[in-house]
Amino acid sequence: MSGTPLDDAALDLLFREARTYYSWDSTPVSEADLRALYDLVKMGPTSANCCPARFLFVASDDARARLAATASEANGPKILAAPVTAIIGFDRKFYDKLPQLFPHADARSWFTGDDAMARETAFRNSSLQGAYFILAARALGWDTGPMSGFDKAAVDAQFWAGTDVETNFICSLGKGTTEKLFPRSPRLAFEDAATIL
Repeated sequence: MSGTPLDDAALDLLFREARTYYSWDSTPVSEADLRALYDLVKMGPTSANCCPARFLFVASDDARARLAATASEANGPKILAAPVTAIIGFDRKFYDKLPQLFPHADARSWFTGDDAMARETAFRNSSLQGAYFILAARALGWDTGPMSGFDKAAVDAQFWAGTDVETNFICSLGKGTTEKLFPRSPRLAFEDAATIL
């Protein structure tokens, strides 16, 4: 279904004026807020509707302290200050859910027995879902602070032990404050990043 392009206010909210936030006000993020967010994220496309992303919403003081301890010196305080930080992981055995998610073909057989292809597919598509997470959060009026400065092995051991899930990246969520923002960094021009063949 095609639609009318978004207006400038919506494009500003999602892209042009949106920022990565490093500090947060005291606005809470409720379970209902997280469920509403996930209900948008899950609608984004993934190959064969594989939906490999798994989300852990780190909200309690104890869980935030454990996650902050795995992060870089710069990122730990951001995790402690944010009302919620999502650990966005990927299920290496996402294909076990394909009979439910992609019932019109035997898609599970495409991945069983090929761990490398399954992991690559899970990582790629969970990265897409992580991007949907950021955009969906902005669309719902939240700010985000995605991060990759953390000890992945430590996060996996702390939060995904005993599962087939690995961490992709982490992303704080809440109402950001401007106190630690710096001027927007430049972006590449079309000519530097894109080619039309």
